[in-house]
Amino acid sequence: MDKHKIPPEEIELKNKIQIPESGTKDASEIIQNSVILENEKAILYPLQETDFDDLYSVASDPKIWEQHPNKNRWKKEVFRTFFEGAMLSKSAFKIVDKTTGNTIGSTRIYDYNAQEKSIFIGYTFYAVKYWGKGFNHSVKNTMLDYLFQYVSKVYVHIGANNIRSQIAIGRIGAEKIAEQEIVYYGEASCLNFVYEIRKEKWAALQNK
Repeated sequence: MDKHKIPPEEIELKNKIQIPESGTKDASEIIQNSVILENEKAILYPLQETDFDDLYSVASDPKIWEQHPNKNRWKKEVFRTFFEGAMLSKSAFKIVDKTTGNTIGSTRIYDYNAQEKSIFIGYTFYAVKYWGKGFNHSVKNTMLDYLFQYVSKVYVHIGANNIRSQIAIGRIGAEKIAEQEIVYYGEASCLNFVYEIRKEKWAALQNK
């Protein structure tokens, strides 16, 4: 099968869950500006306008973006657009190494659907030196623990070519349910895979 061809059952499910496209829809009903998430490895602080230079010092490494939908986000003017989208979401975080206090990346919570009790996680990146050291896993776990207090389903957008992130999200129990062209804020649309993890499955995995 063509890897970009969506099976009929995925098309049906995609239409059913009405996956949003912008990535900037407000999620502040459950993510307030004062929320700080923390675990043994990292602290997630609400992203502020004043964080641009600090975060760009991480994002300016082209290697970070090699498998992401827009490989040019390492360029300052392109990253500025990405950052603006993050601020519009009102629920983006900078990720800080708890030991050193250094900013190591960013992630975002967005597109809260109160009727469906669902929300998205995405737009995540880390400094290369932190890859493979458990930071992404611990951060996702902390975010899911928090979000499942309010929602029953969490979706994750991952670029179709981002094999590294697809493998990582599968390790925490998420399952691919659809493929979707995403229109990014200020950028061209790009094919993404949509992953889902449900509250009951998450709870079962934590109890193993």
